[in-house]
Amino acid sequence: MTAAPSASLPPEAAPPQAPLVAITGAGGSLGRALLQRWHERGARLIALTSGEEPLHLHDPAGVPIPLRQVRWQVGQESDLTGLLEEVDVLVLNHGVNVHGARDPEAVWRSLEVNALSGWRLLELFAEVVQRREKVPGRPRAEVWLNTSEAEIQPAVSPLYEISKRLAGELLSLRALDLANTAGGPLRLRRLVLGPFRSALNPIGVMGADWVAGQILRQALDWDCGLVIVTPNPLTYLLMPLASLGRWSYYRLTTRPAEPAIRNPGR
Repeated sequence: MTAAPSASLPPEAAPPQAPLVAITGAGGSLGRALLQRWHERGARLIALTSGEEPLHLHDPAGVPIPLRQVRWQVGQESDLTGLLEEVDVLVLNHGVNVHGARDPEAVWRSLEVNALSGWRLLELFAEVVQRREKVPGRPRAEVWLNTSEAEIQPAVSPLYEISKRLAGELLSLRALDLANTAGGPLRLRRLVLGPFRSALNPIGVMGADWVAGQILRQALDWDCGLVIVTPNPLTYLLMPLASLGRWSYYRLTTRPAEPAIRNPGR
């Protein structure tokens, strides 16, 4: 007796794909930890780094973690256009801390690396997502932006604070058009992190791996748009208030973007 052919799944029932996650600043302590934590969640990985040294990561059992390493530089965001066509989740994690410097070069570097390059990648990814074809089962497009609690509190590094504050302000402003809750193409998540140990802050009180685990728990398990990981209790009070205040002010004092840059599927 011949078995009847199995019916094909309708598009809405297509099995979900493993997300393709691209992380900038992948060579740093938090970038590496995020790659490892995403690997545990079954994601496919792209490590975006500015260095030429190969990045080799292993899971707790010592097995190499498969990933694609792509070299890029701040100011060359448009070179990533083709790559972003494949990406589902873009984690903007790169940054620089010039500490006590205040010379023109330090100002330029802080603003470019910590704020403007992330904003350019946000806009570029939004454009890419809007024009690519929808694939049944493909995860929704997301951008995670690491701004730090320096957005709202001193970090003993004025240019770090100024540039991170600018990054957060730009995210709040553009979320009015780009966030999917506003009819835009992206799910946006803000990562507000306290001091963790890294090359930028060797005396941080939190471990990068623990911080990465908390980020994914809040974002993926709890679906938080505002992800806060810090030992400072004031941040949990002040950051939501600051975000709400910015959202209200920008909504009242600015005009919506032209329909051409909004999600055509809505």
